[in-house]
Amino acid sequence: MTLVDFEEIKDILVLEFDEFWKPSILESELKSENSKYIVAKENNVIVGFAGLWFSPVDAEITNIVTKKSERKRGIASLLLDRLIRMAKEENRDNISLEVNENNIAAVCLYEKAGFEVVGIRKKYYNGKDNAIIMTKYL
Repeated sequence: MTLVDFEEIKDILVLEFDEFWKPSILESELKSENSKYIVAKENNVIVGFAGLWFSPVDAEITNIVTKKSERKRGIASLLLDRLIRMAKEENRDNISLEVNENNIAAVCLYEKAGFEVVGIRKKYYNGKDNAIIMTKYL
């Protein structure tokens, strides 16, 4: 993802991609040396994006987001596969993430990709929903 890509989607993040970060947070992530973001495009239009944050030994998925109108087409799976390859290419030991326990589709996606539950963060989302911490060992 480039800053040009960001400019294309920044005004529709909340409406088209769910309750996502404020655009300013995504913009700062794109400028960070520790983060890498990718986009999925169809007919030159962004239909999804995903990001990784790198520490010296592991990687953390910051998000995988698909445009509401494009869901259930396998875009998130493609983005996840690419993030895993990126972490391997960067010689990381594992890749982790946090997901809302109520996001069953996402939990199933991660389990299918070989992620294991390693912990819970109580009331992490909006002070009420728990976060499931999942890791895939590379």
